[in-house]
Amino acid sequence: MSLNTSIVKILVFGFLVLFLSGFDYSKHSIPKDEIYDGGPGKDGIPAIMKPIFVSADEAGFLKSKDRVIGFAYKGEAKAYPVKILNWHEIVNDRVGGFPIAVTFCPLCGTGMVFDAMIKKRKMTFGVSGLLYQSDMLMYDHQTESLWSQIRTAAVTGPLTGTQLKLLSSTQTTWEQWKKKYPGSLVLSEKTGYRRDYDRDPYDGYEKSPRLIFAVDNVSAKFHPKEKIIGVEFDDTVKAYPFSELEKHQGLVNDTINEKRIIIQYDKSSATASILDENGRELPSVVGFWFAWYTFHPETKVYTNKK
Repeated sequence: MSLNTSIVKILVFGFLVLFLSGFDYSKHSIPKDEIYDGGPGKDGIPAIMKPIFVSADEAGFLKSKDRVIGFAYKGEAKAYPVKILNWHEIVNDRVGGFPIAVTFCPLCGTGMVFDAMIKKRKMTFGVSGLLYQSDMLMYDHQTESLWSQIRTAAVTGPLTGTQLKLLSSTQTTWEQWKKKYPGSLVLSEKTGYRRDYDRDPYDGYEKSPRLIFAVDNVSAKFHPKEKIIGVEFDDTVKAYPFSELEKHQGLVNDTINEKRIIIQYDKSSATASILDENGRELPSVVGFWFAWYTFHPETKVYTNKK
């Protein structure tokens, strides 16, 4: 097969992926040929639209070291087990009466919670089955625009260019979250779908240096799946690798764009958070190094100099 023939086949395949996915690409902010089919198809990974919760005492299906995405607002705290998110990736919910979208991309290790009120309209989200730079592309049910999770913006469709508001959440163990919020509610395994939530469909992926989908920007500074916590101020982004935070005893004090921040890290639960100088938690992103770097190749990186 000639090189020209191969290129034509790739282009035709890419066109078919976009055409058959059913989304409108006439308006877009990313190259259409960098949108890839992840495999399951639109809604092949079903988002949870009507989540059911149980009390912390009723969450016997969780082990102490199980990972959760935790979110608290106006006195209400909820935990979203990663072992459920692995199979659904999005939970449309309300916490403290506030509409949110809890999102998790297993390929990037990124759990991010967003304000679901966009332009004064409550939005709900589904899993498109498409990827950009190995990261999930969500779509909203109201306009069917595609949204890049890590880029935190709509990248195709009527809302192209619209930003998502990232909210403060925590990736931690169930044990740690329950200790901090003993009255927390927990997303139940009663999702309306038959899934083996005790089986990890991505078993072994986190330790492997291999990526399933290629990305544009690659850095060998750390293992591709090194966990980092990243934060953005204006046009400055910085990553704090967990392996570097582990070398430091206590809190890490830092300054970005003349703003003082405090990085908290608990080695026993591999939990990191970033606070402002008044102790308020800031929106941040916990995920794999490769994912942060490919979206932020200009990132600054914290290294322990001791």
